[in-house]
Amino acid sequence: MRKLLNEELCRPTVEEYRESEKLPIVVVLDNVRSAQNVGSFFRTADAFAVERIELCGISATPPNRELHKTALGAEMSVAWRYHEHTLSCVEELRAAGYQIIAVEQIEGATMLDKFCATKGIKYALIFGNEVEGVAQDVADVVDGAIEIPQAGIKHSLNVSVSAGVLLWELFRQLK
Repeated sequence: MRKLLNEELCRPTVEEYRESEKLPIVVVLDNVRSAQNVGSFFRTADAFAVERIELCGISATPPNRELHKTALGAEMSVAWRYHEHTLSCVEELRAAGYQIIAVEQIEGATMLDKFCATKGIKYALIFGNEVEGVAQDVADVVDGAIEIPQAGIKHSLNVSVSAGVLLWELFRQLK
């Protein structure tokens, strides 16, 4: 098999991408401390046509050299906004009609392999801090939670890896 050249992939320009149809998904980063993790979110959001990223609290914002290392320019194609507090972001999204979902190991969470995304529903997916996860005051106000099933001893994935797993599954279901 021959690897394809970049020119053969028929990727849109940044302008074409910005104008393209997006999934009804907003990613909310609740105090993600690593700028490189934030950059990975941008790259994954670009790959799966996420509507935008909401950067909250200490989460790095573009332009940022560390963020760019992993985003590789996706910070130019994916829409984003900054909020000082995650709760105010969540309140805005709820008022705009989004279903608020924590990606967290939490009481009552639905395992990802059992979650069925519904066309016509707008989702706001909250990903938490690398150490603390989704803050408890944010978890207290969500409409639900999704947990990624795991078989190992660590009981966690890197937050940006979790985004890849979850967003691929929702992309698969909604596309």
